[in-house]
Amino acid sequence: MKPIPSVLLMACLAASPLLSHVQATETTMQTPTPQQQTLSARQQAILPITAFTASGDMPRLNAALERGLDNGLSISDAKEVLVQMYAYTGFPRSLNALSELMTVLQARKARGITDTPGTEPAPLPAADDMLAAGTANQTQLVGQPVSGPLFEFSPQIDRYLKEHLFGAIFARDNLGWPERELATLGALAALPGVESQLASHMRVSRNVGLSEAQLEQVVAVLRERVDAASASRAEAARKATTGHAPG
Repeated sequence: MKPIPSVLLMACLAASPLLSHVQATETTMQTPTPQQQTLSARQQAILPITAFTASGDMPRLNAALERGLDNGLSISDAKEVLVQMYAYTGFPRSLNALSELMTVLQARKARGITDTPGTEPAPLPAADDMLAAGTANQTQLVGQPVSGPLFEFSPQIDRYLKEHLFGAIFARDNLGWPERELATLGALAALPGVESQLASHMRVSRNVGLSEAQLEQVVAVLRERVDAASASRAEAARKATTGHAPG
């Protein structure tokens, strides 16, 4: 069978399907949203936030966080996006970005701005159930079960992906999967050398309901608010995966 691209944490992988399909629970899986033609101002704001988190550009991240909060991101939304970044940019970048968010919120409070707190996630699956929940989430996001030589070479990275990224992070339901995929696209577009993962997430973005027009808008937002290089990488990934079957 022809290998399929899989979602992978900062590693290049071509994977072929195996495993039996893992049935998802209502608490961990999300239904793809109906396709819209444009990204909301709130959704657009996520892209530069994660791009500047990935690049470590704190002054521009500060401005992007300000704009995001002004455009409808709640405090919870912003925190969720930045916590998720540890899986794609590492703990140091994620921690630095969260610290910058604290600075922004304190400054806004001093100016008399009251930001919307947002919501907390529903209870997560028990620790013993996290692997199964993460496997189910990964299967739904990618479109079919994922495996491959790299996972056979390092079963531990497979477990970490399922338990931590697709389990502990993607099971948190106070930020939708389309928004989580936008966050990932912004970060990966800002990082040279992860084109395979960026292409995989373009496919996953379609799987969770983002339309082609919205993905074109992703490129436009990156070009306008981040830089030409990030936009170019995103556009190359979008074009490379246009017309491909989901998954």
